[in-house]
Amino acid sequence: MSHPIHQALREVRELRQRILEKQRFKGYSGRARALGGCAALLMGLVLAGGFVPATDRVQLLGWGIVLMAALALNFGALVYWFLYDPEVGRDWRRLKPALEALPVLIAGGVLTVALVREGELDLLFGLWMTLYGLANFTTRRVLPRAVAWVGAYYLLAGAICLLLPGVGFHQPLVMGGVFFVGEWFGGLVLHFDERAGNSVWAFFGLPNPFPRHDG
Repeated sequence: MSHPIHQALREVRELRQRILEKQRFKGYSGRARALGGCAALLMGLVLAGGFVPATDRVQLLGWGIVLMAALALNFGALVYWFLYDPEVGRDWRRLKPALEALPVLIAGGVLTVALVREGELDLLFGLWMTLYGLANFTTRRVLPRAVAWVGAYYLLAGAICLLLPGVGFHQPLVMGGVFFVGEWFGGLVLHFDERAGNSVWAFFGLPNPFPRHDG
């Protein structure tokens, strides 16, 4: 009697897993996230190493370059996935999870401009980390559950930067180090989820438009 019950429970679990996989958002690239983290660390090393003038303008320009590079990598990956993944079928509704994170990012941009205008640059790192942590939390329903730990890591780092005396804008290795670790962690979460799905991953972890033939 117990054997049919166990089999039925296993089938229910498998069906639930297939439903979750179907709902899983595949538009983010683990490799793109990791490369964005590398860009943040590289900029932190450049700004801290005396290679450029240590002025507020140069520092802001440097982090602006990192932002543009990260957006190009991640949204480029998203566009590639949208155009070439046959399961997506270029259905705009499949982009909804990515759009849900935009309000947090827009709020971050507005608050950044306000803090720069008021000269409160020392609050920027903590603000960016905190809002990025919230952005990770907004996508945890459609991404691997471990992405919530990435969000928690950024929230903790942001709280430390905001509350700990002595952590300021002219310590670029703090920003570069935090985002390097966080983006590699997030990238690995996505990467192993991609591998578990038995998908073919090519350009920065994106679905290969050419089918794989096993055997």
